[in-house]
Amino acid sequence: MDYKDSLLLPKTKFPMRGSLPQNEPKKYKAWDEKKVYDRMKKNREGKPSFTLHDGPPYANGHIHIGHALNKVLKDIIVKYHYFNGKSVRYVPGWDCHGLPIEQKVEEKIGNTKKKELPKSKIRELCREHASRFVDIQRDEFKKLGVLGDWDNPYLTMDFKFEANIYRELCAIAKQGLLVQRSKPVYWSWAAQTALAEAEVEYEDKTSPSIYVAFKHETLDASLVIWTTTPWTIPSNTGIALNGEEEYVITSDKFIVAKKLYNSLIENEIIKGEIVKDVCPKELENTNAINPLNGRTSKVILADHVEMDAGTGAVHTAPGHGEDDYKVGLKYGLEVLMPVDAYGKYDETIVREKLFKDTDKYLGVHVFKANELILEELGDSLLSRIDIRHSYPHCWRTHKPIIFRATKQWFISIDDEYGKENKTLRENALKVVEDLTFYPEWGRNRLKSMIEGRPDWCISRQRDWGVPIAFFRNKKTDEIIFDEKVLNYTAMIFEQKGCDAWYDLSIEELLYPGSGLNADDLEKTMDILDVWFDSGSTQNAVLRSRNYDAGTFPADMYLEGSDQHRGWFQSSLLTTLASNEVAPYKSILTHGFTVDEKGEKMSKSKGNVVAPDKVMKQYGSEILRMWVAMSDYQSDLKISDNILKQNAEMYRKIRNTSRFLLANIDDLDEIVSLDKMTELDKWILAKAKKVFTEIEDSFAIYEFSKGLNKLNNFLVVDLSGIYLDVCKDRLYCDDKDDIHRRSSQSAMALITKKLITTLSCILTYTMDELLEYAPEFIKGDAQDIFDLEDEKLPEIESNLNEEFLLKAKEKFSEAIDTLKKEKIIKSTLELAIVTNSKDILALPTIEAEDLFLVSCVTQNLDSEILVSFEIDSCKFDVCKVSDEKCPRCWKFKSESEDTLCKRCESVLA
Repeated sequence: MDYKDSLLLPKTKFPMRGSLPQNEPKKYKAWDEKKVYDRMKKNREGKPSFTLHDGPPYANGHIHIGHALNKVLKDIIVKYHYFNGKSVRYVPGWDCHGLPIEQKVEEKIGNTKKKELPKSKIRELCREHASRFVDIQRDEFKKLGVLGDWDNPYLTMDFKFEANIYRELCAIAKQGLLVQRSKPVYWSWAAQTALAEAEVEYEDKTSPSIYVAFKHETLDASLVIWTTTPWTIPSNTGIALNGEEEYVITSDKFIVAKKLYNSLIENEIIKGEIVKDVCPKELENTNAINPLNGRTSKVILADHVEMDAGTGAVHTAPGHGEDDYKVGLKYGLEVLMPVDAYGKYDETIVREKLFKDTDKYLGVHVFKANELILEELGDSLLSRIDIRHSYPHCWRTHKPIIFRATKQWFISIDDEYGKENKTLRENALKVVEDLTFYPEWGRNRLKSMIEGRPDWCISRQRDWGVPIAFFRNKKTDEIIFDEKVLNYTAMIFEQKGCDAWYDLSIEELLYPGSGLNADDLEKTMDILDVWFDSGSTQNAVLRSRNYDAGTFPADMYLEGSDQHRGWFQSSLLTTLASNEVAPYKSILTHGFTVDEKGEKMSKSKGNVVAPDKVMKQYGSEILRMWVAMSDYQSDLKISDNILKQNAEMYRKIRNTSRFLLANIDDLDEIVSLDKMTELDKWILAKAKKVFTEIEDSFAIYEFSKGLNKLNNFLVVDLSGIYLDVCKDRLYCDDKDDIHRRSSQSAMALITKKLITTLSCILTYTMDELLEYAPEFIKGDAQDIFDLEDEKLPEIESNLNEEFLLKAKEKFSEAIDTLKKEKIIKSTLELAIVTNSKDILALPTIEAEDLFLVSCVTQNLDSEILVSFEIDSCKFDVCKVSDEKCPRCWKFKSESEDTLCKRCESVLA
C-alpha cells in the first residue's frame, strides 16, 4: 500500500524561484500607485521620528553603481527605523545647477551660439536638461526598490528653493561672514571660473622642477629659489626664508639653508664649499633681483618655509598662492596678476614690464610659456629636471588648474561672529567632537579637513546657478546689505525664479521703499558655488516647511567618503554661519565601488558594472543583498562573481523561508511555550540569541555582520540541524499532535521574526513571503509595510547544546564508514546505546529525532557496529532488530508489511 497520501507533506504556493527581474517592477509600480510611502507616514503617526536628509545627486547622466549603492544603503537604513516603529522621513533631492549641465548645453548649441543668446535663454536650456535627467534618475532609483517622497522631491532649481538658497546667503552676510576680496583661488582656466576646495582633485602631471638664482642687491651672492611653476616667476615680489633656521653663503656665491646644503651639493645644484653663516633675520626686508625682468624681490620671513626639500628660500608670488598671499599682506608685497580667465598672459605684463620682451608672451597660455621662460633665464637657471608629481586638477574639465588672484566672494573661516564671538572654524571643530560617526574614523577625517581649510570661495563666473544677487553702489563701491532690499529680491526669486535677476531691470528688482536711486546701482553678476546650493538644503528642505522632510537637525547625513571635503563640510559651514547650529546629529560614510581586484572602474578597462544590467540579470534584491553584505566602510568590490555569491545567499534565504512556510501551512495558533518540546525550546532560545545579535549589528548599521550571523544560523542551526530533525514529526505525526504543533509554532515564530528582520533589506521578497503566510502571521496586514518588528519570546533551554552537537557530529563521523561500506543505507536502521545523562534526559522520540535513528536507549542486546566517546560518556552504535515501517520508514514495525504503533495510531 502507498501511504504517501497519508503524510502531512509541506504545502505552499510560495514559488521556489523569485523571477526577480520580471516580478519586481510590477510590485514596485503597485507600491507607487498605492502611495505606500504616504501609508508608512500614516502608520507611524505620533511615534519617535527618524530623518535621513538626502545628499543630492547631480541631475546629469544615468545613475551608476555608486549611486545605486548610496540610495540602497539609505533605503535600508530608513526602512530599518520604520520597521522598528519609528516615524521616518526621506525626501530625495537633486543638485540642478552648475558647470557640467552648462557644458552639456554648450556642446549641444555650440560656443558661438551661446555667446549670442541671452543669459535667461541659456538658463532655460540648462533647466530643461536638468529636468530631463531628474525624471530619468528618479525612475532608475525607483527600480532599486527605494521608497521616499518621489512625488515631492527637492530640486535646487525650483523657484522657492532658489529663494531659500539666496536667503541663506543673506543670513550669512548678516552675520558679517560674507566678504569680497581679491585673493588667490583655485582657478579653472578650462571652465573660466573659480573653484572651491571640494571641486579640486589631484592627478599626476609632468612639470619642470627648476632652481633659479636671484642676485642679492647688496651682498655678493644670490638667493636660490626652487619651483615647479616657472610661469609664476614674472609675478614674484618676494623670497621667503625661515627665520628660525641657519643659512650659509657658499664659495660659488649662493645663499641656501644649512640643512639643505648637502642635498644641493649631491644633486649638483651648487658646487661651492660653505664660506660663512648668515642670519636670515639680518636679510629681512633687503632685496634681490628677479632675473626675468629686473624687478626687486623683497626678502621676507615666513613659517611655511620648510626644510624637507628645495633650498630654504621660497619663491613668493602673492597673486598665485595662499601662503604667498598671507605673508604678502604682512610685508605689503604687491599682488601681481598678469593671467586672464583663460590662463593666458594679459596686458598686465606690458603695463608692469614683467618680461624684457612682452610681445613674445602676450596671449600665450602660461603652461606653454614655461619653456620660453626657462630659455630666457639663461645663467640664472642653475638646474632643470622634469618631474611627475601630484597636481590639482578641475574635477569637471580634468585639466590642471592655476592659482589666480581675482575678486571673489568668500565665507570667512577665521573671523569672529555670533553670540559667543567664536570663528566658524572653531564652531565647526566643536560640533565635530559632539557628532556620532559611522565609522568612527570619519571624525578625524572631517576634523583635519576643517583645521586645514582656507576661506570658502563661493563665487563662480558662469551662467547656470543662483546669482550672488546684490546691488553695488557705483559711486562708493559699497554693497547694499539693506534687509528690506534683500528680502524683496528673495520674494521675487520665490515667484519668478532667479532668472529674474537677469531679465528684470534694477528699477523692477529694487525694493520700492528703499530710498535708493536705481541709476547709482549695478548688479553683481557672479553665481554661487553649487556646494553652497547643496549646503543650503538644510534650510531649504528641513527648515523651510516647504517639504514634509522631518526634523531639524537631521538624524543622519549619509554619503561617500569624498563628502568629508564636500557636502558634509558645506552643509556644516552654511548652517553654522547662518544659524550657529549643526545640520545633523550623525554622519555615515561609505566607500567607493571597485571591481573584484579592487581597481577603480572605467570604461577603458571594461570593468564597469552598470545597475541596469544587474537589474536585468539578477533583479534589485540581489543588488540590495550586495549592498547589505558588503563592508561599506571601506571600498566595495562588485563583479559578476560577487553578485553570483549574493544570489546564492539569497537563494538559501528564499528556500529556507519557503520550507518554513510550507510546514506551517495548516497551523492556526501558536502553542504556549510551556507545552513545547525540548528541541523546539532549544531552537527558539538559539534564534532569540542570534536575532538579538543581528539587531545589535543593525542598530549600528553593520548590516553585513548581522547578515553573516543570520546566514550561519539558517545554514547550520536551522536547516542543518533543526529542520532536519523535525521532518519526521511534521510529516508523520497526527495533524494535531503536540510534538508537531510545537515544532510548527517554533517555525512560525522564527518565520515572522525573519520576515520583519529582513524587511528593510529584502523588502520585495519579505512582502512576497507575507502574501503566502498563514493568517496568524499576516494578521490584518495589507502588506509588509503594515508590520512592525516583533521580538522573539524569552525562553530557556535546558539542553546541553555543546555536548549534544558534539555527539551528533561524532555520530556522523562514526557512521560515515558504515555508509561507504554499504553496511547501512540510512541512519534509521541504527540504534544508539549510551550512558549519557544529557541524551537520556531527553524524551525518547526527541533523542531519536536528534540523531535521525530509530532507537536511543541505555541497554540493547545487539552487535556493536561502531563506538565513540565524549567527555567519558560512551556511545555504541548498533543495528535495530525491528522492521522498517512502510509509512514513516523508521525501523519500529514488527514486520515490513505492518505499520509502527505511531503510524497505526495516526491512521486510526
